[in-house]
Order: sequence, then structure tokens, then C-alpha cells
Amino acid sequence: MEFFIKASQLFTSLSILIVLHELGHFIPARLFKTRVEKFYLFFDPWFSVIKKKIGNTEYGIGWLPFGGYVKISGMIDESMDKEQMSLPPKPWEFRSKPAWQRLIIMSGGVIVNLLLGVFIYSMTLFYYGDKYLPNKGLTDGVWCVSELGESLGFKTGDKIITADGVEIIRFSDVLEKVMVSKKITVSRGGQLVELTMPVDLIDQFLNSNEKMIFYPRVPTIIGSFTEGSELQSSGFLIKDQIVGINGTPIKYYDSFKKEIENHKGSPVLIEIVRDGSRLNLTAAVNEDGFLGFKAAIPSINQLEELGVCQTAYVNYSFFDSFPAGYNKAIKKLNSYIDQFALILSPSTGAYKGLGGFGAIGSMFPAKWNWEVFWNVTAFISIILAFMNILPIPALDGGHILFLLYEMVVGRPAPEKVIEYAQIIGVVLLLSLVAYANLNDIFRLL
Repeated sequence: MEFFIKASQLFTSLSILIVLHELGHFIPARLFKTRVEKFYLFFDPWFSVIKKKIGNTEYGIGWLPFGGYVKISGMIDESMDKEQMSLPPKPWEFRSKPAWQRLIIMSGGVIVNLLLGVFIYSMTLFYYGDKYLPNKGLTDGVWCVSELGESLGFKTGDKIITADGVEIIRFSDVLEKVMVSKKITVSRGGQLVELTMPVDLIDQFLNSNEKMIFYPRVPTIIGSFTEGSELQSSGFLIKDQIVGINGTPIKYYDSFKKEIENHKGSPVLIEIVRDGSRLNLTAAVNEDGFLGFKAAIPSINQLEELGVCQTAYVNYSFFDSFPAGYNKAIKKLNSYIDQFALILSPSTGAYKGLGGFGAIGSMFPAKWNWEVFWNVTAFISIILAFMNILPIPALDGGHILFLLYEMVVGRPAPEKVIEYAQIIGVVLLLSLVAYANLNDIFRLL
């Protein structure tokens, strides 16, 4: 069920973004009286699911859900329609229009994606506000949950302060900043400690198969009982919070795990908090150091109520939401550019983490949540804008590059050059798509 919920969110999000992106090309093309032969959601090799011709344009839905396109008359694109291009130019064709008009037509999709990202972020901030966990709000630092984190020099209780000298404001940014930075400064026992991150940290992280390095330190709350557990018969209940073992105070789950290791195969006196009251119950620890329960993962609100952290909330008026949405979009764009730069650097090993539709789908929650859905959609829109502006033939950026060449030189690039560039671009893109999606498959195996 979780797969289908995520898949449906991905399908809905991409459908919205693709249609609006292609409208970014379609509308200026029609404004400049350029004929658009096809407007398709998804690709339609050999056949289409739905199609209807209105005027000179065929509107349809393809069966291959990897994108969409508009086919503009008189334009060398991935369709490689050489027959049309061999005929004399017609007034309604793309090639007959001034270079500045063609530039606007080709830039339209990228512009729409950027503006859409800003708009969605603005509206989510206006409607939902911005609630987050400040990095400073972790009163007792982070919980280092991975062997990789420990090998890097991090310890449970560290307060992560800066990345390359820049203060980390939000806890949600900590992992990303650690991955892309060279120097991390932590506060440990009241002293500042500087840690150097290896160049191939991303590669190490991917090879470790770990999902996280840090979590907020959480209290020990019984979330469920394991099979064969005797805790229920001993009087324990779900939502009980463990605060002591044999008289030793226990504040966090990481402390609980360390302390319980000292009592393998022995009965222990467990102090719990239940509905505000403290109780003492006896339980047996097995030979492996397990007590027989799985810990609950409290929400940020619950952690705040328990005094573990302090959240922050910013409410935006309608007009204040737009500059805030713009700033959020720019921050996301800069972050993605930083990650993209790492992918292009083989020494980092970041290219191994390149993901396809599976990776994109994993960004959506297991339960439909409109706030998360729109925030992820805005982020994908920003990604699409950046990827499409890259000067790669077959992408919008490739067409824009040839148009800029024409505007500077005063004549268009030779058609054969554009044709061969398109072929190379298509092969390159298909290879990247195949590689990214194969990575998704291998990660599942």
C-alpha cells in the first residue's frame, strides 16, 4: 500500500509539473503565431492513450510516463523531422521567427518551473506557516546513530554548530551540510571541536547502507512489544516512558541502550512514567541485552512537550509569504547545485547516489500529506528548471545555447551540427536516465 501511495503522489506531481512546463513553451509559441503540432503529457512512441486534434494541434496523453513534450513546427528537436526541415520555411514555423522570439519560446518551460516553485513554496508558507526544529533547539545535542558518524569523530551529545564556518540553523539541514562541507564545528562539553570530513564521505555513506547519521536525542518510550516479550505480563504498557534502571536515571534512548547492556541475563528494576505518575516494575533482560520492546519515535511536537527540544514557528501573511517563498526556492536551488557539483566530481563518489523515479518517489510520505506533497512538488519543479537549463542538446538549455550563438554571431548554427548535437544529447540523456533508474533497482536488491 505504501508503494502505491508514494507512486500516486509521484504520478500526480509529475503530471502537474510536465503540463505546466510544456505550457511554458506552448503559450509564447501561440502568442508569436507559431504552430504547435503536438502537446503531450508523457511520451507516445508508436501509440497514444488519448488524443484529440483541436485546430492545428493534437493534444494527447502518451503511455510512457517519463516526461512530456510539445512539437513545434519548423524546429529541429528530438523528433528529428528532417522531411519538414527540407521544405521552404513557412511563416508559422519556429525557424521563421526572430531569434528573440524563439529564445522566449525555449526559455518558457524553465521560467514556469522556477516561478511555480516560488509560488508553491509561498502558498505553503502562507497556509501552513513554517514550523521547524532549530539546530540550537536540541538541548542536549544529537544522537549519533551510525558507525560511520562515530568514525568521522562525532559523538552522541555533540551540538553541531557550523559547516565551513556557516551556522546551521535547522536540524533538517545537518546531514546535508555534513555531506557537502569540509569542516564541521561541534560543541562538546562546552568546548568547540573542529572535525574534517573526507572527500569521499558521500561514497562512504552510500556504501554503509545507513539512512541517517544523526537523530534528535529521544526519550525511551515503549512503542510496541516484540514477539514473545514478557513485558506485558509484567505490567508494562505501550506509551510508558522509561526514566530509570536500577536507580540509574535514564533521560534518552541512547542512554538506555548503553545501560541495559550492563544487565544482560539479569532482572532489573525499571522506573517508568505513566500518565504523570512514576512506577517501578521488574523486568528480565535477555542474554542479548534486549528488554522486549521497540521504542516509539515521538513527533517534534511530542519531543517539545517532553522538554527534549524547542521548536520554532513562523506565520506569514499573504504578501510576506512571497519573499519567503522566493528565499526558500533559492536556498533549495543552491543546495541542489552544490549536490550536482559533487556528482560531477568522481572523487566524491556522489554519482553512485544518483537516483531515478524511485529516488524521487521516496521523497513523498507513506501517507498522503498535502503539505509535504506540495513542498516536494515545489522542489522537483526547481530541479526540473535547473536540469532543463543545462546546455545539453535535446534539453531546453541546448536549444537556448544555439539561439544565443545565433544572436551573437548573426547567423544560425548549421542544421547538420544541430542534428548531430540532438542525437548526442538524446543518447546522453537516455543513458543518464537508465543509469539513475538502475541505481534505484540495485538499491532495492
